[in-house]
Amino acid sequence: MSKKFTPTPHDSVFKQFLSEKETAKDFFDIWLPDEIKALCDLDSLKVESGSFIDSEMKNYQSDILYSVSTSKGSGYIYVLIEAQSSPDKLIAWRLMRYSMGAMQKHLDAGHKKLPLVFPILFYTGEKSPYPYSTDWLDCFSGRDIAEKIYTKPFRLDG
Repeated sequence: MSKKFTPTPHDSVFKQFLSEKETAKDFFDIWLPDEIKALCDLDSLKVESGSFIDSEMKNYQSDILYSVSTSKGSGYIYVLIEAQSSPDKLIAWRLMRYSMGAMQKHLDAGHKKLPLVFPILFYTGEKSPYPYSTDWLDCFSGRDIAEKIYTKPFRLDG
């Protein structure tokens, strides 16, 4: 009988640990910024099914998605557990993509508005602090123009 090999066993333990509602509430109480905590009803936390990690990253990451009631409507807290020994310069882009995956799942369930999705990177690599920006606009070679394009209303000509 062959044993299933888990390349990142601490990730699965951490994910299992965070699947417990009271543990997750304590974790978020410590790690969420105050302005985000003020929006969230942490008593409403619920683990959601699914993963947004790319198939080539499954050996280095695990993730967990929570739905949460907020004062602004439906919301989600997305935790990415990163176990790569070398940090990723584009981690902010991956977090944005995974957050958009959670938003799409929400829309696919019949909701009409996008939810707030707050991503948290739990990095377990050797370099500390995380050596790359977690601002997704820094992933562009032309940050200034990207900021103008992606933080302003889109131009529609008709």
